Amino acid sequence: MSGRETPSGSGSDVESRSDVDSEPESNPNTHPTADAPSTAHSTPRGEETRRGHTPRSLRRRAELTGIAFVGAVAALLIGFLLIDWLRHYPLADLHPSIESAYTATGIGPASELLFEQVLIAGMWMDYVIGSNLFQHAFVWRQVATGILVGIVAPLVGTYLVHRQMALIGETLAHTAFAGIAVGILFTGLTGWNGSLLLVALVVSVLGALGVQWLTEHTSTYGDVPIAIMLTGSFAVGTLLISWSRDIVAIPVDIEEFLFGSLSVVTAGGARLMAILTVAVVAVVAVTYKQLLFITFDEQAARVAQLDVTRYNTLLVVMTAVVVVGAIQVLGVILVAGMLVIPVAAASQVAQSFRETLYLSILFGELSIVAGFAFAFSQSLPTGGSIIVAAIGIYLLAILVSDRAGAAISMR
Repeated sequence: MSGRETPSGSGSDVESRSDVDSEPESNPNTHPTADAPSTAHSTPRGEETRRGHTPRSLRRRAELTGIAFVGAVAALLIGFLLIDWLRHYPLADLHPSIESAYTATGIGPASELLFEQVLIAGMWMDYVIGSNLFQHAFVWRQVATGILVGIVAPLVGTYLVHRQMALIGETLAHTAFAGIAVGILFTGLTGWNGSLLLVALVVSVLGALGVQWLTEHTSTYGDVPIAIMLTGSFAVGTLLISWSRDIVAIPVDIEEFLFGSLSVVTAGGARLMAILTVAVVAVVAVTYKQLLFITFDEQAARVAQLDVTRYNTLLVVMTAVVVVGAIQVLGVILVAGMLVIPVAAASQVAQSFRETLYLSILFGELSIVAGFAFAFSQSLPTGGSIIVAAIGIYLLAILVSDRAGAAISMR
């Protein structure tokens, strides 16, 4: 059986089923156009009913349970970042009424109390596992940032990989590096005390729009504008960094942004990652069917009068947003790995696009947790540790996969 989806915005039915006679060959790095029939594990409908649960239904339930668990952990960590922010009475200096509202509602003291309870729980965790980490607030911010990266990077990366746009993540990471260089120079010249990540976000989004514009308005091959933007933005970044050294004192270690370091994660950076995560997940949830349609059959989407350019632009902008948040943990050089490797691992064992999406998030979280554990225990950089863990999961997925390049369903 195969499923084809059309966007809800086009007014047509989203899912329709059609029979196929054979299982077409596919590659996880290509965009398949038909479902792969599962003949090896098919079970008659009556027998499924008698048994109650098929292996596929149990597998699906396990995947959904894992996604629900990841979502719950992410919500708790976002809640921690929120109380960490509220305990400092944010925006109270703007108007006396805001400070009065904090006093009247007791939000500030309540947030401080909850914050202290988290650190107490962290002390108990340290006691149980024999560490000295979780009693510190900055570690919770770092862990929260990493967990959120493990959700949104594979989420967006699933669309990129199936559209053969894996290189766009690397390109926008280099664009974000140029943004960091711009932020350093601007800070040194003006004395501005804002976040470098905000500047990097603006520059990266502009770079994403630039890539999309070049792709739409040039007659070159599709990956040429991407390659030009990749090398050009990194060249601009290196020139600005070199120039800045002769003009102002650079307040950060550039190597930490290149290769990833938890010391880069600040309270503001963690909150920015939380906001970006909520925004990206919400956008994907709302536009899931439209993005799926243009991923598997862009020409058909154009025929159905879907605004393909708008959704392509939305996808690259979301990629830019995710990349900027992820460079705190993974660095400019390694951030593309989290967009691609968990998705590649999921593609080895998944039987549908939706399952690929779920598994890529779960594999991404496993990579983050394993990478953090290894980096903390061995005092190594987190970026390299996470990517090595992700590659290990990918190789394991290849070993346990019971099929060689089957096409996946669009469902």
